Amino acid sequence: MSEVALHLSILILAFLYSSVGHAGASGYIAAMTLAGIAVPEIRPAALMMNLGVSIFGMWHFVRGGHFRWSLTWPFLVAALPFAFLGGKVSLPPQILGLVLGSVLLFSAIRFLFPNKASSDEPKAPKTPIALIAGAILGYLAGLTGTGGGIFLTPLLLIAGWATPKTAAATSIVFIAGNSLSGILGFSTGPEPIPWHLASLFPFALVGGFAGSRLGSYHFSATTIRRLLAVVLLLASVKLLGKVIFP
Repeated sequence: MSEVALHLSILILAFLYSSVGHAGASGYIAAMTLAGIAVPEIRPAALMMNLGVSIFGMWHFVRGGHFRWSLTWPFLVAALPFAFLGGKVSLPPQILGLVLGSVLLFSAIRFLFPNKASSDEPKAPKTPIALIAGAILGYLAGLTGTGGGIFLTPLLLIAGWATPKTAAATSIVFIAGNSLSGILGFSTGPEPIPWHLASLFPFALVGGFAGSRLGSYHFSATTIRRLLAVVLLLASVKLLGKVIFP
């Protein structure tokens, strides 16, 4: 993938992801993987783009009245310190490639087979359960360079803890907090922040703003999920292939 193609891919991915209520970290990881960017540099770059895009999404969902602080705070409070710890961990390239490849594969399956919300009235989990889930997802978010929303959203829906819009609002706030915490954790670790990839960030911000503003009104969510799944599958195959067949 050329440099121009990478920048355009980030723009399109940010638009598509934000239009379905996500910040796009798994997509950015996929694009940067296909572009041949070094694995250790992918995680912090994805987190920084994720943070910017999630702010736009958070603004739209909170403004739309879908956000519930009583549901969100246990997940977020438990996740933040663990996302920081996960961001500090520097894994060997092969192990990190295996983890990222698995996350991309999970994300692709998530988009191909979206979970349907229960017809029952949503009931928030007990606080200890939410705290434990938040800690686990927060650590995984910081470790992989994602915001954790790709895991939290299906959990909220499968468990019957939230409606789709409330789940999206909870996840986007969760993503923003974890992304910031993961960045702070990474900045205290041994690896340098890849500032040479900063040119990608404006493209993510423009795409994220446009997607969160317009995407849900003009595009089929099913079509978007299928397109994203193809990209994620390609990147996961590439990453896992390098690990299995070095």
